Amino acid sequence: MTERHIVAEFGNEFDLIDSVKAVREAGFEIVDTYTPFAVHGLDKAMGLGKSRLNQVSFMFAFIGLAIGVYGQFWISAVSWPINIGGRPWNSLPAFMPVAFEVMVLLCGLGTVFSFFAWRRVKYGKRKSQPNLRATNDRFYVVIKQGQQRKESSVAIDIVSSFHGKMVDD
Repeated sequence: MTERHIVAEFGNEFDLIDSVKAVREAGFEIVDTYTPFAVHGLDKAMGLGKSRLNQVSFMFAFIGLAIGVYGQFWISAVSWPINIGGRPWNSLPAFMPVAFEVMVLLCGLGTVFSFFAWRRVKYGKRKSQPNLRATNDRFYVVIKQGQQRKESSVAIDIVSSFHGKMVDD
């Protein structure tokens, strides 16, 4: 059995945030919101937790830095030590530019692929955008419809009180 949703359209972000707060206080579940730009405070209004993506990025950056430094040390001091003008083989300051680049590369790739895996983004996934105007000039909220028609009418009344317009799902 498929879930039913109520989709509401708003003209500005302030009505969207107020509506999301009111709908959540009434006990409805917010499935998603669609906005043309990042809306400050929307994550708190939706009740979303703090993202752990920064911790994942730091982990990949640290791994990249370690691989960059260890790889250069192993190449220049263990595998192929060449004495050039009496300089030391394990010169840490000389390793930093390449180690920094490896760190940035692994941090970027690891963050992107972790995000894709976390959010289950894959090639060929069907779009779930309710309307093309959601990325242009409109704001949408998708509410999980209740089991009874009376519950759905309560959500519709709340959304309408904040200048929301119902959209066909």
